[in-house]
Amino acid sequence: MPLRVHGRSVAWLPPLLLLIGIALFDANTSGRFRIISWVVLVPVIAAAVCGVIGTVVFAGLSMLTYVAVDLSWPHQYQNGLPDFFLVVVGGALAAVACSVRLGAEQRMLHMRDIAETTRRTVLRPMPQGWGGLDHAAVYLAADSEARVGGDFYDIQPGRHGTRLLLGDVQGKGLAAVEAAAALLSTFREAAYHERVLATVAGRLEVRMLRHNGYRVALGRADGDRFATGVLVAFSEDAPATVDVVNFGHEPPLVVAPDGVRSLPPGDGMPLGMGDLASAPPPVLRVPLAPGETLLLVTDGVTEARDAAGDFFPLRDALTKALARDPRTAEPHRLVRFVRDRTLDHCGGRLADDTTIFAVRRRPAGVRRT
Repeated sequence: MPLRVHGRSVAWLPPLLLLIGIALFDANTSGRFRIISWVVLVPVIAAAVCGVIGTVVFAGLSMLTYVAVDLSWPHQYQNGLPDFFLVVVGGALAAVACSVRLGAEQRMLHMRDIAETTRRTVLRPMPQGWGGLDHAAVYLAADSEARVGGDFYDIQPGRHGTRLLLGDVQGKGLAAVEAAAALLSTFREAAYHERVLATVAGRLEVRMLRHNGYRVALGRADGDRFATGVLVAFSEDAPATVDVVNFGHEPPLVVAPDGVRSLPPGDGMPLGMGDLASAPPPVLRVPLAPGETLLLVTDGVTEARDAAGDFFPLRDALTKALARDPRTAEPHRLVRFVRDRTLDHCGGRLADDTTIFAVRRRPAGVRRT
């Protein structure tokens, strides 16, 4: 990334200052201590911060400076042609190195664009008020270079109300991203069309099993993959309740200005492991009053450890924060608070991908999207 001041590139400044400094220092030393051949470093520095043309320009300036300064000395103190060839070869190699650097940077930017496109496909941006919900979310990758992992979430308005899904695919890497994308695509269709929430849950289970079978057929099986998750339905007919299906995930928290409570666990098996259960996961109807926020997190939050190995006490931290400022229950404030406190607790070293998702119904009279 070029050095900039007020939006203008000053990448040329470091090699120029180095060139002037070497020339002045050499001109003011004794003939027994010559450093003019050090100008070979100038195009090397330029190769690290400038473009190819800038590097070639500094290579030329280095050669001209060498000749001018060296010839200003008496013959017995001149470095002569051997060091001049060193400066020429150094300038040429610096130009080649600069070209290689720029090519690598272009490839890196291209890969970042691909990763960002993948992230926006899997974790699509949602407009405010989407599905009649105020919402806020943050995704933090354990790998600082990654843009997306096995965590996933979405809101889908449909014919029978608004549904949301948050989950965490077992494992990491592209295989986890593929599984997350498969589950989200199924959720977006089923949540829109299906009237019964249990049917949506069943289709997610089948999709996970089909995805595992597909990987086996490709010869890419690395063990049965599963995903924990929480499926929530907001019905317009019951504005003070929500229906919840829990697939072996951490139960959501209900955050209100006057306190925090946890929803029942639900006792469901993770997606992809439904065959191990005697019955499908139950659909639980739980109260959610107007103004209360539903907070869903992945285990990057609940399993964040400090230097002593202690887990992050999410519920206690929220209780104290609400006592200080009841506005912490607002989705955007809530997500920001949980993100900051989680990073503080683990010293910025996340052991797992982390998703924080907060939603609540929009107040009555506010236009729904």
